[in-house]
Amino acid sequence: MAPGAEVDRSLWQATAAPAPELPTLAESLRADCVIVGGGYTGLSTALHLAEAGASVVLLEAQAIAFGASGRNGGQVNPGLRLDPDDLVARFGAERADRIIAVSGGAPDFVFGLAKRLGIECDAVRPGWVLVAHSPATLAKLQRRGEQWVRRGVAMRALDADETAAMVGTRRYIGGLYDPRGGSVQPLSYARGLAQAATRAGARLFTHSPVTRLEKQGSDWIATTPRGSVAAPQVVIATNGYTDDLWPGLRQSILPVRTFQVATRPLGHNLERSILPGNHAVSDLRRLILYFRKDAHGRLIMGGRASSTQRGGARLFGFLTGVVQDMFPQLGRPEFEHAWSGTVALTPDFLPHIHEPAQGVLAALGYNGRGVAMASVAGKALADRVRGGRAEDLPLPVSDIRPIPFHGLRQPVLHLIMQYHRVMDWLGR
Repeated sequence: MAPGAEVDRSLWQATAAPAPELPTLAESLRADCVIVGGGYTGLSTALHLAEAGASVVLLEAQAIAFGASGRNGGQVNPGLRLDPDDLVARFGAERADRIIAVSGGAPDFVFGLAKRLGIECDAVRPGWVLVAHSPATLAKLQRRGEQWVRRGVAMRALDADETAAMVGTRRYIGGLYDPRGGSVQPLSYARGLAQAATRAGARLFTHSPVTRLEKQGSDWIATTPRGSVAAPQVVIATNGYTDDLWPGLRQSILPVRTFQVATRPLGHNLERSILPGNHAVSDLRRLILYFRKDAHGRLIMGGRASSTQRGGARLFGFLTGVVQDMFPQLGRPEFEHAWSGTVALTPDFLPHIHEPAQGVLAALGYNGRGVAMASVAGKALADRVRGGRAEDLPLPVSDIRPIPFHGLRQPVLHLIMQYHRVMDWLGR
């Protein structure tokens, strides 16, 4: 890893708004709803329930946004991993149209929520640039753009020169500009949601892991090491850090570790040549690279996945090499920070919403699109807790389906990632 980089603390930890001071649960409480997990899904659910007048208790095992909500790249991107026509083929036109509208409008929801609540999270919305490194991925981008344009989105295809001008590198042969995207300081955004939920009346507790969830009469009892909460409604919002609290839920996702590095602030001249419009960028590799600048002009590069907790130094080193290769104008860049986090993948590349028992909801598996979609999901879960229709959720409620041979996921994922690396190298 580059000299001076901090591998044990993210850039977001170093630059975020102050964390709210929250207690550890040490009593027995009663509420209308208990939420397990203090990331975007849980915080958004708590906020919207509290704003509607419900009594809410949120229990987080670590600190607020300890997981992916405080470690991601901060890109607020529209849509899902599947393109609109794929969603129509899977769900039919009527249901797919709702999914497309909700996921496509998710950045509107995030930026609107941050503005309404006065969350200071360096929110910017210059658009999202998707870039192609090969003819095959460029053709895929063109198909994606055509599908969204048919649905009224003002996407614009970029040739190689336009892409280079917007991104600052000649490593891509074309791109697609999506005006709906942008970025936030992800940890500041999460902490702002926590503060807003508290102001609205929700009670948030950190360092309060739920060790048992059991039904007693009409209530669910969520037990922590020092306390408990009784509530008729439960929302499980643990995403990539899901454990065995509910049978089969952990086995229904694939937790994958992803990595990011951040340079020192670039300075005026370099800032003008690298992402001069402050766009967020993602490429179409199977093992994607994603990058942007923060509010202080640091270049942040993310990507490279691992199924284990090993090999971090090698993968961080890979990313620093990518930065040097992609932006030779940096010379030998100095990296201030390096960090990793766990994202939750699903076999069908869609988020999953479950109702495994009366009064129990779970949402997880955002496949790297969690800033926008988890925020939207939280509002939808709050509506469902308050008696809304399951049909109005952003995605259909599905059964929990454990992935076969989940116990062998690490060696299997390793083989899959090796295959994806070869396909990326071949430009497929």
